[in-house]
Amino acid sequence: MEQLVIRDADVIDGSGAPSYRADVVVDGGRIVSIVKEAAAAGCQRPRAVRELDAEGLVLSPGFIDMHAHSDLALLRDPDHSAKAAQGVTLEVLGQDGLSYAPVDDRTLAEVRRAIAGWNGHGDDIDFDWRSVGEYLDRLDRGIAVNAAYLIPQGTVRALAVGWEDREATPAELDHMRRLVAEGMAQGAVGLSSGLTYTPGMYAPDAELTELCRVVAEHGGYYCPHHRSYGAGALEAYAEMVALAREADCPLHLAHATMNFGVNKGRAPELLSLLDEALAAGADITLDTYPYTPGSTTLAALLPSWANEGGPAAALARLADDEAAERVRHHLESVGSDGCHGVPVEWDTIEISGVTDPALTDYVGRTVQESADARGESPWTTARRLLVADRLGTTILQHVGHEENVRTIMRHPVHTGGSDGILQGTKPHPRAYGTFPHYLGHYVRESGVLTLEECVAHLTSRPAARLRLPDRGLVREGYRADVVLFDPETVAAGSTFDQPRTLPTGIPHVLINGRSVIENGRRTDELAGRSVRNAPL
Repeated sequence: MEQLVIRDADVIDGSGAPSYRADVVVDGGRIVSIVKEAAAAGCQRPRAVRELDAEGLVLSPGFIDMHAHSDLALLRDPDHSAKAAQGVTLEVLGQDGLSYAPVDDRTLAEVRRAIAGWNGHGDDIDFDWRSVGEYLDRLDRGIAVNAAYLIPQGTVRALAVGWEDREATPAELDHMRRLVAEGMAQGAVGLSSGLTYTPGMYAPDAELTELCRVVAEHGGYYCPHHRSYGAGALEAYAEMVALAREADCPLHLAHATMNFGVNKGRAPELLSLLDEALAAGADITLDTYPYTPGSTTLAALLPSWANEGGPAAALARLADDEAAERVRHHLESVGSDGCHGVPVEWDTIEISGVTDPALTDYVGRTVQESADARGESPWTTARRLLVADRLGTTILQHVGHEENVRTIMRHPVHTGGSDGILQGTKPHPRAYGTFPHYLGHYVRESGVLTLEECVAHLTSRPAARLRLPDRGLVREGYRADVVLFDPETVAAGSTFDQPRTLPTGIPHVLINGRSVIENGRRTDELAGRSVRNAPL
């Protein structure tokens, strides 16, 4: 007798095809049988040790978060309901060019400080890995959801070159090529970049192209956070398209937004650029989150020269009055490259989290509001926070446009990504709400996508980008990574005021055939494992 039969489900299989009613049988971590209602008439229905009544529920493939910042959260928090409760069964880590492998002892310490705002300092983590393969092995000890990994180009550059703004020597470039090749051979699915973050932003296109050639040889893809999402955004997108085509490497555009006032209503221009490249044979996909504000660290807004040399050098400049005044001028008058070439508007920068508990009074207020309350300039407030919190402060950046969000999510190469930063007292609600927000708000309430279209965006499309032969669809023989949700009630519980509230209308989630959410509650199953690049 089989392990589990999910009875009377409305199956939306991830392909975009209309739903159908069926019993779905699971055993050994896989879908072993799908018995459609019409085929079951007049014959004995499948039986199993355990039955799950899915009357009134949609059964779909598990959702794939194409842009996640759970690199340490998966190790720190066995529960990880932030993602499991959304129906996420696979996260792609190593984003934006900075993560924790491959590293040596020096680079690990530098990276931990640089992205403490994304993942915490990691003092509660045993960093018993250095290579990509060792990190994936660590995930395989048991995690809440499955995880794939992108090699972070900024970390690779820090390891081979350092944090200086200069071109790599031929020997250093060879070192970076070897690091990328090793990481891909050990199971990474591609390469990420953070081209508004140091030290990745110091790489010229020729260097990135060489690394992308290595990625393509191993069947991976390039996932850049490109050089601007504000002034010059279209030029930055075009740069990445041209680079990937030169390297003959598939391209996946991270959090593909058109933000800031200069880009209001310009999403069609971006999509026209992509359509032209697709028609010419380019292999391109993208991901977005279904919200208008962005989220990053306060330190990310600084001009690149202020971050040269790494976190310690940046803090030293901020402590120096003359250097700090130069930073202010670039931020407020010129438009720093860290702020996408747009002069910062402090009333759009909301503090969402701090690593020092003594600074929690700043959380939930914009920099402008805190400055007004203290009778000082916004830069004085921001500078104090940067220094006191050792660059660990996270922010919400209220610079997006709803019409751009809706236009981009309709595109046929679109996939879903939360870009969810789980640190801070008031993180962006996308960390806990992205996938039910797509289903509840943009499908049921707004009709921007049909349910079948939306499920395809969140399942089969990302699985195809990741070259996963047995995930992303409800098919016999496929992994039993599935979610059951109520299409009439599914909704994000998280809000900007209450960002850690779990969603509603998702009673069951299975990963590798094991129940991680059952009757709306997290079980104690650690069913996730690393999902590794399949060799060509």
